[in-house]
Amino acid sequence: MPAPIIAQIPLGPILLVAALIFGLIFFFVLLKFFKTWLRAKLSQAPVSMGSLVGMWLRKVPFSMIVDSRITSVKAGLEFTTEMLEAHYLSGGDVTHVVLAMIAADKAGISLSFNRACAIDLATKDTGKTVLEAVRTSINPKVIDVPAPTSGTSKITAVAKDGIAVNARARVTVRTNLDRFVGGATEETIIARVGEGIVTSVGSALSYKHVLENPDNISKLVLEKGVDASTAFEILSIDIADVDVADNIGARLQAEQAEADKQVAQAKAEMRRAAAVAVEQEMSARTQEMRAKVVEAEAEIPMAMAEAFRSGNLGIMDFVKYQNVTADTKMRDSIAGDDTEATD
Repeated sequence: MPAPIIAQIPLGPILLVAALIFGLIFFFVLLKFFKTWLRAKLSQAPVSMGSLVGMWLRKVPFSMIVDSRITSVKAGLEFTTEMLEAHYLSGGDVTHVVLAMIAADKAGISLSFNRACAIDLATKDTGKTVLEAVRTSINPKVIDVPAPTSGTSKITAVAKDGIAVNARARVTVRTNLDRFVGGATEETIIARVGEGIVTSVGSALSYKHVLENPDNISKLVLEKGVDASTAFEILSIDIADVDVADNIGARLQAEQAEADKQVAQAKAEMRRAAAVAVEQEMSARTQEMRAKVVEAEAEIPMAMAEAFRSGNLGIMDFVKYQNVTADTKMRDSIAGDDTEATD
């Protein structure tokens, strides 16, 4: 009976091919990872070859992770590749976190790795970095109030005497790392300081008090605790410039007087219109009464004719009536001529 085909194939060439394939894979690994592995080994920040291969398979830039670990170790900090890799996979910037931790450690600021990662992730979409936050905590920054991008150079407030005052402040702040995550931003600081300036100037009895003691504005604003629940700690508020703007009180009084005048004119016009309406009504009533008089006078001839027919009026009575009427007309005409001559 013939032997199986598999048994007839020699094992030597198979083992040789397998060894050759394994050797090629090992050579490829050495070629790709040996330089990084050796750099970490010589820097006293060793990384196993398996970790390098694992990061490569997870599509993590192993060279950047190793360089960050070397930097941290040289600075006296110990971060494992797993910690750095986890932050990278979370979408963070490993380089900035490591540099921020080094800067905080050199400045004596207490900052844990987890908090640094949280700050880095919180600033991801704001255009800022955790490194900037730590640097601002070390070297305070100055914020202009109002902001230069707001389109206005000064804040206008009105004292109790009605005089407006323009003021510009400079706020020195440093980052509060403990409140950075979830804390309000610079815009809140600017808004609160601006509100404090308006309140301080508005409570002053006169604009002269503001010009004489501009530091009162800073004291009042600081007492309000405008940095509460923000990502910053205010170190000082300095009034950079203050000057007189306008007499708002006088202008408001003038505008109020003009408005009162217009109201009075409107009321007077209403009274005039009412008087004209009454006059027109009286004229109509006068015409009505005159019409009634004419109507009554028109009934006199008919009444006289009826008196003639009934025998209650004789011819002599009628003649006397005409004489009286003629005499009355003559007197009226004479009186009218005298009036005209007098005029």
